[in-house]
Amino acid sequence: MSELGKLLEVPWLPLGTLLNALAILAFGLAGLWLSKQIPDQTQLRIRKFLAGLTFVVGGWMIANGTMDGWKGTENFWQFLGLGSIALLAISIGNLLGTWLKLQDRLDRLGKAAKDRFAKLQNDESTTFSDGFVTCTILFTVGPISFLGAVQDGLEKIPTILLMKSALDGIAVLCFAPRFGPGVLLSIVPVIAYQGTVTILASHLDFMQEGDLLHASFNLVGGMLVMTIVLVILDAQKVPLANYLPALAIGPALTQWWLV
Repeated sequence: MSELGKLLEVPWLPLGTLLNALAILAFGLAGLWLSKQIPDQTQLRIRKFLAGLTFVVGGWMIANGTMDGWKGTENFWQFLGLGSIALLAISIGNLLGTWLKLQDRLDRLGKAAKDRFAKLQNDESTTFSDGFVTCTILFTVGPISFLGAVQDGLEKIPTILLMKSALDGIAVLCFAPRFGPGVLLSIVPVIAYQGTVTILASHLDFMQEGDLLHASFNLVGGMLVMTIVLVILDAQKVPLANYLPALAIGPALTQWWLV
């Protein structure tokens, strides 16, 4: 077995989070070196590319979930039931998340970061801590961070966090010329938060051993990732955080109904 294969088998290694941190560091250094923001037209082209990448990641998860579900079910009707469970989990998850006001809570934190950035644009006296705090909020407070860390713990290929690495990298490339080296320090809370979630998820042995449970997670997670395309392109505001409970509800319903 190759050395990379051995690393991927270590249950506590938050590989996706480490790659995410490296992307922030590399793109942040590049932004400091450029010392000027990327033109708006170039940013738009990058966003379109990232939207396409996100669509591929979401499709890959759904395809994986479909294949695992087909292998794990005994007949077509059971397979159809798995798909119904995924849709039901999305609906129930949204109801629960709305009741808990998950998106509203994250929106308040996001608005704080946005207001902070707007204020600093009109005030040249930015400090080291301004870049650190703003980027920490942007890179850790969001559904994709949690979803990606959970997938990193359950699977060997952290596709969601690879996609997030690209998103965070482009963001820090734009922020570094404005905020300075403080943006680089945001990798510390990113590693602490995402790494902790990954390690906890890696100990969910029952999720890793059951094809149907794994399939349910991938189907629900893939649907959530697909909606991120709308957010990236500013096509529609999606309360993605409200759907996060579906990640637990899907496997729970699968365990109760099909396993």
